[in-house]
Amino acid sequence: MDGAAARSILEAIGNTPLVGLQRLAPPGSARVVVKLESANPTGSMKDRVARAMIERAAADGRLAAGGTVVEYTAGTTGISLALVCAALGFKAHFAFSDAFSADKRHTMRAYGATITDVPSDRGQITEKLIKALISTAADLSRMPGHWYCDQLNNRDGESGYHALGEELWGQSGASVDAFVQAVGTAHSLNGTAHILRRHNPRLRVVAVEPTESPVLSAGRTGAHNIDGIGIGFVPPLFRRADVDEILTVSTAEAKAMARRLAREEAIFAGTSTGANVVAALRVAGRLGSGATVATIAVDSGLRYLSTDLYRA
Repeated sequence: MDGAAARSILEAIGNTPLVGLQRLAPPGSARVVVKLESANPTGSMKDRVARAMIERAAADGRLAAGGTVVEYTAGTTGISLALVCAALGFKAHFAFSDAFSADKRHTMRAYGATITDVPSDRGQITEKLIKALISTAADLSRMPGHWYCDQLNNRDGESGYHALGEELWGQSGASVDAFVQAVGTAHSLNGTAHILRRHNPRLRVVAVEPTESPVLSAGRTGAHNIDGIGIGFVPPLFRRADVDEILTVSTAEAKAMARRLAREEAIFAGTSTGANVVAALRVAGRLGSGATVATIAVDSGLRYLSTDLYRA
């Protein structure tokens, strides 16, 4: 209810602002609107999926009272899971790596999470690293009282983004012609697009992945530095038939756009957001004036202050 105090931090998740790009979209292109998910409690859209997965597991008994949530993470989902665990009285234990922002490590620990480290190859995000994280989390989950969240295979996650789709539709003035979103687990792409297509069956859905690891579009895996996306293999829950187009964005392009967003639009976000906006602007240029392209500012730039993203 507007103006009423939330009963808990979990009720503060969602209803994030939607803003239009004022300077980056050139004349004659479609309107580009960006959902500011940094307004969620941890500063990330992953609060939505973390709440959905944990609450459903607790409700059906998979996660026992006082139990421990185990997950592999690039940090953003881990932070959100740690928030929900702290709010609901669960413990958290995550497999993490030095390939990802140290800010994320410190934040997960601040919420009380335990971290088991999996070393990377010179800080690169690769298929080998992601699979090592998954294997480590699976091993941890065998301890008594531990529940394996397993986000890549957890079908409860998609529902966490249904509200985001409804918010996008309402805040845009019931006008979204294309939805652009980078792919990690594919939960946010699947869940948001599912709702938007209910409102607009002609919606164009565009998936985004790193140029250096074009698994979805070209079947090739490689190393990149866009946190949270491009896991090096096709996510089990990715639905290719529901996607109209796959665009690739390089790490360099994504980082440059993230810096431009901060300086030219005052939107302070991370690298995957930069990739989203690069792709959204391409789609907007093709659709032209009169159309609306929606995308997501996945998280806050505060997550990346220990990296090179904002040191250039």
